[in-house]
Amino acid sequence: MTSTSVSGFVRAPRREVYRALVDGEAIATWRVPDRMTARVHEFDAREGGRFRVSLVYDDPGREGKSGGAADTYTGHFAVLEPGRRVVEVIEFDSADPASQGTMTMTTTLADAEGGTKVVIRHDGVPASVAPEDNETGTRMALAKLAAFVER
Repeated sequence: MTSTSVSGFVRAPRREVYRALVDGEAIATWRVPDRMTARVHEFDAREGGRFRVSLVYDDPGREGKSGGAADTYTGHFAVLEPGRRVVEVIEFDSADPASQGTMTMTTTLADAEGGTKVVIRHDGVPASVAPEDNETGTRMALAKLAAFVER
């Protein structure tokens, strides 16, 4: 298991960026790599609250970690610090041992001139996910977060 960290800049105040981190409808819009669609099945944004999300490949011939064309993950919010930090504990729904295990995603927000610096760190990335692919997908999601919040 590995760790990755990606940072980006959003031209919006921390409170607006944070709001997009804890809103299930917003998550379905921005937290998804290109050529995929997000489906939020469950989303209870409070410490200890659970979530379940599927990332579905637009290409139905593409095999996902959870079977079919989907990467489905479940988890809970471990820490919610409004305007500052969100810590999510995530596990892929998969029978493949290389996709199993707990991954922690920590999103940190900091003031930056003209907006917010966003850092997303993944710890415990499963062996089935190449670190460079995780970083690329995270960069795509950060770009979509910026577009969503800046609109």
